[in-house]
Amino acid sequence: MQTSNEDGYELWLCYRRVENDERLAQYRAAINSIVVLSTSATATIIKNELARALPALLDRNVPFADKSVGNALIVGTVDEVARAPLTLTLFPFGEREHTPSPWKGEGWGEGGFSIHSQQIANNSFIVIAANSAPAVLPSVFHFLRLLQTQQDIRTLNIESRPRIRYRILAHWDNLDGSIERGYAGRSLWNWDELPDKIDARYHDYACACASIGINGACLNNVNANAQSLTTEYLEKTAALADVFRPYGIRVYLSPKFTAPVHLGGLSTSDPRDAKVAAWWKQKVAEIYRLIPDFGGFQVKANSEGQPGPQDNGANHDDGANMLAYALAVHGGILLWRAFVYDTSVDADRANCANKEFVPLDGKFHPNVLIQAKNGPIDFQPREPFHPLFGAMPQTPLALELQITQEYFGQSKHLVYLGGMWQEVLHSDTYAQGAGSTVAKIVSAPSNSCIVGVANTGTDRNWCGHHFSQANWYAFGRLAWDYELRADAIADEWIRMMWSNDSDVVDTLKQMMLGSWEACVNYMTPLGLHHLMKEHHHYGPDPGFNNAPRPDWNNVYYHRADANGLGFDRSHTGSNNVAMYHSPLREQFDNIETCPEKYLLWFPDSLTNLIKAA
Repeated sequence: MQTSNEDGYELWLCYRRVENDERLAQYRAAINSIVVLSTSATATIIKNELARALPALLDRNVPFADKSVGNALIVGTVDEVARAPLTLTLFPFGEREHTPSPWKGEGWGEGGFSIHSQQIANNSFIVIAANSAPAVLPSVFHFLRLLQTQQDIRTLNIESRPRIRYRILAHWDNLDGSIERGYAGRSLWNWDELPDKIDARYHDYACACASIGINGACLNNVNANAQSLTTEYLEKTAALADVFRPYGIRVYLSPKFTAPVHLGGLSTSDPRDAKVAAWWKQKVAEIYRLIPDFGGFQVKANSEGQPGPQDNGANHDDGANMLAYALAVHGGILLWRAFVYDTSVDADRANCANKEFVPLDGKFHPNVLIQAKNGPIDFQPREPFHPLFGAMPQTPLALELQITQEYFGQSKHLVYLGGMWQEVLHSDTYAQGAGSTVAKIVSAPSNSCIVGVANTGTDRNWCGHHFSQANWYAFGRLAWDYELRADAIADEWIRMMWSNDSDVVDTLKQMMLGSWEACVNYMTPLGLHHLMKEHHHYGPDPGFNNAPRPDWNNVYYHRADANGLGFDRSHTGSNNVAMYHSPLREQFDNIETCPEKYLLWFPDSLTNLIKAA
């Protein structure tokens, strides 16, 4: 169990002696030695982690060996396992009920893996393998998770592969070390010291991400500074990419759309201008010379004062495609954020993104993903799912979630967000009939993507609040497999982070699982949202009405007066309900059928109830 002076630095990777004596005996019998079938940089990381974890968990030394003599843990890629001097056979995906056949790793893709028990004569083996070295690393962490949570490992037949291809942490970190919506200290990236000095914490960050299957990190704020694309800063970014690469993590950047003007001396950033396109092509080529596995760009354009193609009379597809063409030849993707809410387009901010993007469906280059927040407003404690999901069938959509607790009491409140994300992912859009969930829409294309706005910082415990670490963990686990249950993820995290004692697990899980609904009830009851203080978004201020534009005022959303309160998004109001597919649009439009949690979001319900009374 955690000691009273636990500082949280080790996150969920704190390895302590297995307290269950029966399980401990089982683990000791199964793992007498470790064979890592590689000498790659990733294999070194694996060896170091196993050397740290297994002696602590098993309370005894576990030696490494060049070859197995039985009762061993064997780790390697598919090819390495095939070359090993062992008569091992494993179940490939789809053949679990058939006679074991030589394992080929078919159907596993980039990240899939197997953990499989095998008995040969009187010797037992546990074989962990995947198609590539970076994919082996998450599988090792999965195995260690079994030990940390004291699972039975006698007959393992685990097959796992990520349901979403790109699983990215987006850091809203600025080059000066500050973090927009950061509540855990300063930025992890010491830009002034890079590329010469590599902080050991970069490795620890990458290790934590790899342990939960995160495979991408966008390093800078979406409210971007053009300086991040200078050669000086690209060399700094390349140093971080070198650290992250063996962990299977690619780096991404958020570029400023007007960088050709700021850095290239051009008179315009119009994406239709050949000189602008040529500048971006050259800049992207420079990035890939320095970072061959660069992931791509995440772009915030024509939103909240950020420049974009519309400043020059072009549109989102013009700007996105121009950048996408430059990235495509190198294998990069473009994440174009749909967080736009120009109320000259529609007086209801919740309608704006659909009105701007739906007409462009099918016009984007194949490596463009439109990145939409989970709800149509702005990461509120509860929102209905964003109506863009299900409205753009010819365009890949990336789901953006916010791990950092901007509207959830920040690092001062315990709010576990696994249940919120589960609700969003499992929401049925009915776009192709029943069963068209947000998760299935996001995971359908081959370049599927989910993005989480990170909550990390330089605080010793990484996230400002020990329990905020659970949201980083839950994001990674759900990004890997959105069918996992929020309560099961919480159970895992508690057992890994705190203790396997049933009293501890039951007590902490009850706190965590009730925290989101409690937060909703006192911050955004019945869908009544935007009641928080302006600018810092901590604490209540429902009467705020001094912003420079109407939709930045709290009263714009709750519209409280003598007759009632709530935003009328029914067919008699902004008609936001029409952006949802049947039967949802009819359900949301009717005061009698609208779910209670959205009563003040869709129908002008409380006003009507008062009038009816």
